[in-house]
Amino acid sequence: MKYKLGTMAVATMMAASPVMADLVFPSLSYRTGPYAAGGIPFADGYADYFTMLNARDGGIGGVMTKVIECETGYNTEKGVECYESTKGEGSLVYQPLSTGITYQLIPKTTADGIPMHTMGYGRTSAKNGDTFSHTFNYPANYWDGASGAINYLLGENGGDLKGKKVALVYHNSAYGKEPIRTLQELSAKHGFEFKEVPVDHPGQEQKSQWLQIRRDKPDYVIMYGWGVMNQVAVQEAANIRFPMENFIGIWWSGSENDVLAAGDAANGYKALTFHGVGSDFPVFDDIKTHVVDAGNAAGAGDQIGTVLYNRGLYAAMLAAEAVKTAQEIHGVADINAAQMRDGMEALSITEEKMAELGLPNFGPSFDVSCANHGGDGLVGVTQWDASSKTWSLISNFAETDADVVGPLIAEDSAAYAAENNIESSCN
Repeated sequence: MKYKLGTMAVATMMAASPVMADLVFPSLSYRTGPYAAGGIPFADGYADYFTMLNARDGGIGGVMTKVIECETGYNTEKGVECYESTKGEGSLVYQPLSTGITYQLIPKTTADGIPMHTMGYGRTSAKNGDTFSHTFNYPANYWDGASGAINYLLGENGGDLKGKKVALVYHNSAYGKEPIRTLQELSAKHGFEFKEVPVDHPGQEQKSQWLQIRRDKPDYVIMYGWGVMNQVAVQEAANIRFPMENFIGIWWSGSENDVLAAGDAANGYKALTFHGVGSDFPVFDDIKTHVVDAGNAAGAGDQIGTVLYNRGLYAAMLAAEAVKTAQEIHGVADINAAQMRDGMEALSITEEKMAELGLPNFGPSFDVSCANHGGDGLVGVTQWDASSKTWSLISNFAETDADVVGPLIAEDSAAYAAENNIESSCN
């Protein structure tokens, strides 16, 4: 990489530096509210990874890390308040964990020069770094998810979905509506019939929606849900005897929380993913040794290896690797937010690097650039085994349809740039 100075140069600069402040990572968590069951394990995984880096490695590049947790309750107004109250603490990157909060923070973080990572959620067109200079959504976005689901179904049907019916059961919010345009375009391209089935927050009552599905008899159901909506949908699908192997959730509808309540009836349910499942990775041995056994776990230590704990850990790993990249680019260890943004934009995740980090085959390889803040959009599929209570990755991290997703991103980001008088940032 053209920016690389090498570890010796960085080490020399660190040795010559005065006492350094912490590398600060705000965590906009939600341990309370209707989505706490999903927010808690993510926040635990995020915090535990940085705790491990401090205990095992002395931080990142010789600088200790510090996680500042601020409770949002998954509430947009509280999320903005958390941002305003923590941005002056030396915060390097924000993970809003909410599409609603993300939309509010895009202009704020851009104006303040602080990067934001909306991994697998938020505004999909933020993949266009030429327009969204401080927002990143690697390694995959909601439109990649929609395309990944259809590509998987194409593979299951010999490449032909003509005459098939595909229904989208979605959380009736900005988040849930994200894939609709993409699925409409894919429907026109591949000749399947597409039906929209909205579910109002919080999603505890879905009988009418599943009666509609029983009546319409779709071949496949895709779900963009969150929280209790997911487990209710899985149970209602079982009640009408919809085949679970034909029911595919987005990655926010594919955790243990979503399937355990339905018991054996959830067996065979599928969900998309952009990272690995389970705890059979060397990094978890280090988490146990340096964090859990030391009594420093963010939670009870019982969530390790669960889907959302792994996602929080993965987000922390990507942030830490961006810090290392920024340290190499700028030749300083105690980086600031502007330098962190440079590190995120030059981030390269390879299988070799993931193996070195104790996460072999845990996620897709990808590169970030000025024009591409979203990576390569590779999506995998997992399946639930109710008897063993485990998820398994049943596909490779596969390419999504750039011919459909790319123009939609270009169109949406161009409209945003025009509305907000944003000039190209990748000259």
